[in-house]
Amino acid sequence: MTFSIIARCARTGQFGIAVSSSSPAVASRCAFARAGVGVVATQNITDPRLGPQGLDLMARGATATQCRDILVQNAAFAQFRQLAILDARGDTAVWSGAHTLGCHAVSTRANVASAGNLLAQEGVPDAVTRAFDESDESLPLGERLLVAMRAGLAAGGEAGPVRSAGMIVVAEQDWPLVDLRVDWDEAPIDRLAELWTVWRPQMNDYVTRCLNPLSAPSYGVPGDE
Repeated sequence: MTFSIIARCARTGQFGIAVSSSSPAVASRCAFARAGVGVVATQNITDPRLGPQGLDLMARGATATQCRDILVQNAAFAQFRQLAILDARGDTAVWSGAHTLGCHAVSTRANVASAGNLLAQEGVPDAVTRAFDESDESLPLGERLLVAMRAGLAAGGEAGPVRSAGMIVVAEQDWPLVDLRVDWDEAPIDRLAELWTVWRPQMNDYVTRCLNPLSAPSYGVPGDE
């Protein structure tokens, strides 16, 4: 019911994940990222506990492969889970249990991986990673994730229409630089791109407002002078 991308920006060191599904509120269950640590996508018949568990393992020094192996060995009903994991070095590891739904596939390249289930065709994850790999590295990571997700959609996406999408990007702080979600829409990836165009010009301003309010730009709302 899902296809996703996890990625590292080699230029900035940022980590990101984008995901879309026919189910509502997909990012709330499937997308996990931590600055300086990595990314975990946990999907298919989803166990959201695997996201924080995987990030904790990598924070303690596990590689993506070690993280995957530990999660699969210890998780309840691992045969129903699909995982994509990326560590601080940009290495990736994936897992699709024996009970992964429908047409499913994974694809990995340097600094990026994609996984999907109930897909229209097996080439969707490879279309996602290829589009990311070929995208302009000078673009913000959020932009490159959206390019990749649209490529996955153009390659067929899910077997049925997607209804929700989300994107998280982490940079230097403990909270996400980007955390955008579309929880139920006829064209959620397009709506996510629209949210990105609103958020992108001001996302760094909110970091400044936290770290140094004295140098923060105006809020641009009525009553703010």
